[in-house]
Amino acid sequence: MMTGLQTPRSSDAEAIPDALALAFAPLHKRAFGIAVGAAAGLLFFLATATELLRGVDIGLYLLAEYFYGYSVTWIGAFIGLFWGFAVGFVAGWFIAFCRNLALAISIFISRTRGELHATADFLDHI
Repeated sequence: MMTGLQTPRSSDAEAIPDALALAFAPLHKRAFGIAVGAAAGLLFFLATATELLRGVDIGLYLLAEYFYGYSVTWIGAFIGLFWGFAVGFVAGWFIAFCRNLALAISIFISRTRGELHATADFLDHI
């Protein structure tokens, strides 16, 4: 039995805390796209339904310029739900892709710099 200071095993020395590993974990692109798409579709549906129920014109008719078949009607609310999901899915997938790519590049650069720094004086020992 050792008392006092113990030397860490090699697997313990390279272990990182769970919170840090979770912070740098890649996003699942499809799941993030579905989440953003569902939120965007629901937002368009609720905005259209609110305008229909209150009778107050807030300018949603302009969405018809971007979303084929949309109008400020109940059928248009469901068309807006579809288009909101489609556009939100693509945007969410792309955001997750860009975030994962940027994270992978930054980790690669940091790891490469660390390895170069660790072996910088290699030739001095020959």
